Amino acid sequence: MAIRKKSTKSPPVLSHEFVLQNHADIVSCVAMVFLLGLMFEITAKASIIFVTLQYNVTLPATEEQATESASLYYYGIKDLATVFFYMLVAIIIHAVIQEYILDKINRRMHFSKTKHSKFNESGQLSAFYLFACVWGTFILISENYISDPTILWRAYPHNLMTFQMKFFYVSQLAYWLHAFPELYFQKTKKEDIPRQLVYIGLYLFHIAGAYLLKFSLWAVLFVLGRLLTLILSVLTVGFGLARAENQKLDFSTGNFNVLAVRIAVLASICVTQAFMMWKFINFQLRRWREHSAFQAPAVKKKPTVTKGRSSKKGTENGVNGTLTSNVADSPRNKKEKSS
Repeated sequence: MAIRKKSTKSPPVLSHEFVLQNHADIVSCVAMVFLLGLMFEITAKASIIFVTLQYNVTLPATEEQATESASLYYYGIKDLATVFFYMLVAIIIHAVIQEYILDKINRRMHFSKTKHSKFNESGQLSAFYLFACVWGTFILISENYISDPTILWRAYPHNLMTFQMKFFYVSQLAYWLHAFPELYFQKTKKEDIPRQLVYIGLYLFHIAGAYLLKFSLWAVLFVLGRLLTLILSVLTVGFGLARAENQKLDFSTGNFNVLAVRIAVLASICVTQAFMMWKFINFQLRRWREHSAFQAPAVKKKPTVTKGRSSKKGTENGVNGTLTSNVADSPRNKKEKSS
């Protein structure tokens, strides 16, 4: 038997299959353009907007920090360029995890196509959630949110952020924005696209809202569970910010602490948590029904008469072990009796 050689033909350049097979390399080349731009004086000013965090403010040293000054950040339109660059980085990391971890597990486990796509989605999200939870926990500890939760609403608006806080927001936005082109790169089924668009949009809505409204709350919300999320949201937005002195809408100072905004924020959080719990409960109920249906006894089927020598004894003794009148009066029985 001749051995079939693998096809070495590559798809045409810039074709659909070429982009899908080599999207990580293409994105890596685009990211390298911005990094190489930092090496030349002519392009450095443009490239630095994409690579580094913008809107840096250096505050003078206080009595507690007599040795060094504090470097803080605020947000602006240039952050879109930074988010775009780190969206490219997220696509590259996604491809690395897929090729060197998930694909190897898939080849060993021999999953079906449906389980293969679900495993890839769950594996990518698990890696991101683990990384983000560790990073978020570090922010909670370093920013003293655990020891003093009143920082969340005290001295609002929080116009300035530390480097790690702003980088956390930029990374979160970049990751969830990269999920849109990944729907194309991973050949997501059409019936799965609406479901993924819903939770991608919800994450972007809440992260961008917390970032733009200067609520340094998402790092806490990401780490805690659904119930603690609601409790902390009501405590921060419903009680803490409601008792603040300045409750006037002021775009110049970035103060959004007004009743309408607080109600909108609480409503969006509550609706999102309720939606996620509803999806979770429906998923568990569906699994319970499938498990119950699988455990239920199978319906008895009618016996089928098979042809051949092995079935003659069964037919001679009747159906289901009962003696029929046809068998009792068969010609062979009468002939044997007469002899």
